[in-house]
Amino acid sequence: MKAVFVLVFSLLISVTVSAQKQFSVYFDSDQKALNQKEQERLDLWILVNPEIKVVGIYGFCDEDGSIVYNDTLAKNRIETVYSILKTKVKIRDDFKSRSFGKLHQLSKIKAENRKVSLYYLEAADLAQENEILGLTEEKTKTERPAVKFPEKLEFDNPNGTKSAYKLDVAFMKKMNEARVGEKLKLSDFNFVINTYIVVAESKAKLYELLVVLQNNPNLKIEIQGHLCCMANDRLDLSTQRAKAIKLFLVANGIDSKRLSFKGFGSTQPIFPLPEKDEMQRAANRRVEIMIVENQP
Repeated sequence: MKAVFVLVFSLLISVTVSAQKQFSVYFDSDQKALNQKEQERLDLWILVNPEIKVVGIYGFCDEDGSIVYNDTLAKNRIETVYSILKTKVKIRDDFKSRSFGKLHQLSKIKAENRKVSLYYLEAADLAQENEILGLTEEKTKTERPAVKFPEKLEFDNPNGTKSAYKLDVAFMKKMNEARVGEKLKLSDFNFVINTYIVVAESKAKLYELLVVLQNNPNLKIEIQGHLCCMANDRLDLSTQRAKAIKLFLVANGIDSKRLSFKGFGSTQPIFPLPEKDEMQRAANRRVEIMIVENQP
């Protein structure tokens, strides 16, 4: 099914099929709810188009704020519009919703970037729906087979003992299917204090990344390091930690061209500095994987 989503996505972006129509509603700055004027525009559009079918819903933000903040806001705007539409018009079951945050091409007019765009087909075109969307039988046959990820890895050590790592299958599936621009946090991933040495308890996460990359040759990622507590990353520790993860993957056979890394220090905290407690420090002290490229 995922390949179908991507086919819809590429078609919607290019807007090459004349049978496909577009309608957009606009949001006030930093708002996930429609103002009264835009709510009335959407209600009127629904009223005069009762027989249409929505095939894509896309969210956008302006350039103010961080990528993470804008991506979340764009997703919330999609949810706002979807919740209004879902009981009033037809929506394709496998529609592709996508938030863009800062990652789309910005208009010079900020207000034009704060929107949700709907792509839809009119009633007269529904008989050719799959053809219009490029979902022919031949194309759906090219879907990537589902990957069965291992739940555990075992290694023989030189001294005759074995090392075993329990893997998070749900995380690996999520990473394998993630969209370009998405970020995934490595949960419970820690380093020896003030170093870029991964603690033994966190090594399973390294192997989860490795297994996904081995099974999905179309996947490219950026490894992003973040620190807590200190305003200045004087040792560039966040970068060194991200680089250490890349070196592990390269040492295990992953092409370095598929990997990049970046350290942000404490410039993108989830909680403001100084943190109030260890929970907030742990949230700020993190490694995230951003999807740079992924194809079905």
